[in-house]
Amino acid sequence: MQKSAVLGIGQIKVQEHWDKSLRELAGEATLFALEDAGLNRVDGIFVSNMLSGTANKQAQLGALIADWIGLKYSESIRLEAACGSGAYAFRNAVLAIASGQIETALVIGVEKMTDSPSAEITSALATAADADWEVDMGVSFVALNALIMQRYMHEYGWQTSDFAAFSINAHANAVHNPYARFNKTITEKTYQNAPMICDPINLMDASSIGDGAAAIVLTSSERIRNQSPKICVVGSAAATDSISLQNRNDLVWLSAAEISSKAAFKQAGLSHSDIGVFEYHDAFTIMAALALEGSGFCERGEAPRLANDEEIRINGQIPVATRGGLKARGHPVGATGIYQIVEVVQQLRGVAGETQVPRNKYGMAQNIGGSGSNIITHILARE
Repeated sequence: MQKSAVLGIGQIKVQEHWDKSLRELAGEATLFALEDAGLNRVDGIFVSNMLSGTANKQAQLGALIADWIGLKYSESIRLEAACGSGAYAFRNAVLAIASGQIETALVIGVEKMTDSPSAEITSALATAADADWEVDMGVSFVALNALIMQRYMHEYGWQTSDFAAFSINAHANAVHNPYARFNKTITEKTYQNAPMICDPINLMDASSIGDGAAAIVLTSSERIRNQSPKICVVGSAAATDSISLQNRNDLVWLSAAEISSKAAFKQAGLSHSDIGVFEYHDAFTIMAALALEGSGFCERGEAPRLANDEEIRINGQIPVATRGGLKARGHPVGATGIYQIVEVVQQLRGVAGETQVPRNKYGMAQNIGGSGSNIITHILARE
């Protein structure tokens, strides 16, 4: 099987893009990625998106975007796995290259959310939960995460204030990322004074939606064997769990994170101490904590301690959200997984500026769909 390597990356700023359509957002990020790769054509296109059918009344994104970017005869398809759509599209491109059927692939994550009324977006995001057993009972997506956080605090004795360090770290890093939506630091006081959304989740515990697009060009490692540095995909794994919380074996454990991260580490032949950057899925601070624990970077119930001891900062044990994460970069859901991998590539290339991690040989990205029902983990290496 052929190993994949990242040939080009591109992204646009996450914000409210009132003047650009869904296809224009995708096209802009694609242009940057193709320019970075030095290509004008690819063999296959993989589009990740969650909400276009509801928020934009547009399906058929594979054909729509291929036509828009001037590649209408290329194979092209849209993939959806809720908020995990980006990493799932990336994984499918990796597998396509590994099969030998495709030599170059373009992965585009795009989401345009701010044109729609907030109530419509809230309802659309809830489709990542169980329609029969959760949504029809009136439980919102943020409420599901609030239930998890409440149980976590009960089991391990943490207070809401103990989660502030996750958000503070994300915003501190986003200051140096021109593509982040919120380029402003926050303090513990900012966190404490934030309005409550759904107890115990306050505004500073939650990521913000936005319009955004990011793109990656992949090719076979052999095709660019003389390129330096060469950023290769050395681990790619995915796992699922029950979509409804009531059917989880353990409400405060992400089994899919554990399974997918273990598989990715095994593929890569690496251990946790090798990873110099971890772009986790901090849609809510509770998910940041559970991702660190489920992926094996700390023991159960210890993630808030890791954050409060500043071990998640740039020079810490395991730097996370190094470009702002979902919390401060923003969370255009179908594009998030691609932004995460683009940011890991930036770190491995050594071009992350003020937030450059000191150990940039190996990086990991983990994208979560739903409240942990679909988790995809990738490990990349600088060779």
